[in-house]
Amino acid sequence: MKLSRNWLNEFTTITASDKEFCDKMTMSGSKVESLEILGEEITNVVVGKVLHMERHPDSDHLWVCQVDAGRGEPVQIVTGAQNVREGDLVPVALHKSTLPGGVKIEKGKLRGLLSEGMLCSLGELGLTVNDYPYAVADGIFVLQEECAPGDDIRNVVGLRDSVVDFEITNNRPDCLSVRGLAREAAVTFAAPLRLPEAQVKGSGDSIRNYLEVEIKNPELCSRYTARYVKNVKIAPSPEWLRRRLRASGIRPINNIVDITNYVMLEYGQPMHSFDYRCIDGAKIVVRTARDGEEMATLDGSPRALTQDMLVIADAKKAIGLAGIMGGQNSEITDDTTAVVFESANFSGPSIRHTAITLGMRTDASSRFEKGLDPLGTLPAVERACELVELLGAGEVVDGLIDVVAKETAPTKLLLEPEKIDRLLGVHTEPSFMKKVLTDLGFTFDGEEMTVPSWRGDVTHYSDIAEEIARFYGYDVIPATAFKGTTAQGGLTEGQQLERDLRRLCRDLGFSETLTYSFLGQGDYDLAGMPKDHPLRDSFVILNPLGEDTGIMHTTLLPSILKSLSLNAARRNKDVKLFDLSKVYLKEPGEVLAREEKRLTLGVTGQGADFYALKGIVEAVARFLRLPEVSFRANAEHFSFHPGRCADLLAEDGTVLGTFGELHPNVRKACGITENAAAAELNFDLMLRKRAPEPQFRPLPRFPAVLRDLALVCDEGISVQQLRDCIRAAGTALLQEVSFFDVYRGASIPDGKKSVAFSLSFRKEDSSLTDGEIEPVMKSILQELEEKLAAKIR
Repeated sequence: MKLSRNWLNEFTTITASDKEFCDKMTMSGSKVESLEILGEEITNVVVGKVLHMERHPDSDHLWVCQVDAGRGEPVQIVTGAQNVREGDLVPVALHKSTLPGGVKIEKGKLRGLLSEGMLCSLGELGLTVNDYPYAVADGIFVLQEECAPGDDIRNVVGLRDSVVDFEITNNRPDCLSVRGLAREAAVTFAAPLRLPEAQVKGSGDSIRNYLEVEIKNPELCSRYTARYVKNVKIAPSPEWLRRRLRASGIRPINNIVDITNYVMLEYGQPMHSFDYRCIDGAKIVVRTARDGEEMATLDGSPRALTQDMLVIADAKKAIGLAGIMGGQNSEITDDTTAVVFESANFSGPSIRHTAITLGMRTDASSRFEKGLDPLGTLPAVERACELVELLGAGEVVDGLIDVVAKETAPTKLLLEPEKIDRLLGVHTEPSFMKKVLTDLGFTFDGEEMTVPSWRGDVTHYSDIAEEIARFYGYDVIPATAFKGTTAQGGLTEGQQLERDLRRLCRDLGFSETLTYSFLGQGDYDLAGMPKDHPLRDSFVILNPLGEDTGIMHTTLLPSILKSLSLNAARRNKDVKLFDLSKVYLKEPGEVLAREEKRLTLGVTGQGADFYALKGIVEAVARFLRLPEVSFRANAEHFSFHPGRCADLLAEDGTVLGTFGELHPNVRKACGITENAAAAELNFDLMLRKRAPEPQFRPLPRFPAVLRDLALVCDEGISVQQLRDCIRAAGTALLQEVSFFDVYRGASIPDGKKSVAFSLSFRKEDSSLTDGEIEPVMKSILQELEEKLAAKIR
């Protein structure tokens, strides 16, 4: 809602600066979206009187003008305009002046003659012929206003104003009006409010001789008020009215149409005017459209109507879409001689439904759909008729038609200061409460108050508390703690661990990617998932955005692969991404999904090999305090290379995740030419497998004894199998087993390999001797030979 401060001053006098006005209005609940200073870009532009004109000696279309700009000596200006005459008053942009759009004017020579400025057109001042109908659109703006040479052009054309644009919430349609915002401003600044009632003189006769109104659907139209004006004279509106419409963002058209727009802005009540001669049967009927009915609206578009759309009709046809736009068949034209003013209260949901269905959103519909004052129809139509008489636009026939199809009972509430104080957490005097509410239009009968008809949002004592709070000042209400036991803030252990894990991934060089929770079956194909794989059994979305987003994902691999594929298409070769999100799994007999949070890692280019990714997975396991994790080769996973893939196992053998280099077919499907690897780890499961919080232990007092052990075993024996066997036979003296080498060479038989480990032995209460270590080594070697046929090299 755009508010002209000049227009506001008609109802209340606010002397505050623009900044103070905007700040205080925002703090009292009327949020300011923006502020526009009209004419701010126009400087050093004045009224000039053309004293003398002669042809340019070197041009057949240029004129050399001597102009009185109120500066003493005339200034010489060269112009190409052909509509200027001696004696005309015109806008003159002098040397070092500025115009809208950042245009700068300086003196210079045109065809050898000095021009000390420029004569301005409407467009160069940011105006149109709708603002000044008498002006020429493509020529110099020849002024007909009361002015003199040297006057600032901004004062002459009404560009000395500040326009404040408010963001009005849906529950406050009363603030979609100048009067409504004036009421808010008056209470905010403790200024007197002037809201005069319209006075209509009338011209005799009776509206009953010309019109009757019938409402056939009271649920959709609770009230319809009409007045009749005869001997209408269509003409441009006066300059002050056009100026106010322009400041509010509405294009002036003619006096009758402008009056309806003016009243809508001033009162917040949309109005419409019908050409009386187009109303068949001298009757207005408010009804729903008939099956298959059509009409053309004022914008010239044909509209196919449905039976749930409310229309304004005459005895034969629809002549307007109720609350949205009038019909072309009853439009006000230059030869209109009699009009009917309509002011009605329509159902907000009905108007919104029709506007959305037809793709029409107008100033009127946006107001009606929020729910307007049911008693606002009569004052608005009276104001329109008052303006008709003020402008001499016609003769208002006596009487009005006011059909109330559905009565609206006023809302009554008790003023309960103690409850309001408890709710706000601050004491306010009952006298202050009553004054604020009275200034806002509430009336009192003892402690019972009647809510004004325009405040449909006030239905409960908490709404009253809000009214008190916003004028007491949200910024001065002290901050207080809740009484009683309250929830303690902070993060859970799992939430904190998620944050820390994200930080670890970033420290390891990964960038986080946020992917959708839904995908399509084609994304499973991208990951190489077989058609009959159980993970394809996904939850189906009832209203998907498209076929490629129709199911909830059961694995994060397709999403991370799509991100890697996109980066590959953008020629980003070395990429490291991670995603920590949920998957949604079906459970037999359950309606809802089992949600699991998983960590996925994706790498392309440098570092995208099995062993590098294994090191990252081990870093994650250490960070999460997973005790004694192990790895097991996995040649069956659909996304990974069968010889470069492994499962991460917990101490009890539970699979915590899978990682490896991508299968060549998957890389090809993703368009990735570089090496690529990925991992998917079950974060929730890893949380459950975490070791307890580590306890302090003093540093060992006695040194460790290190022994290296090189074993020859079959190629099919994994390092993990050897390590597990060593640990099992190592007794309590064996503290650590570290793998450090694999050798295949001339001294190793075919089908065999040499695997080397470093073993660390330690005793807590004394130094170890060879005699204590040798039995343990023999036990280890015996166990290796018996179970894995591994012998010392």
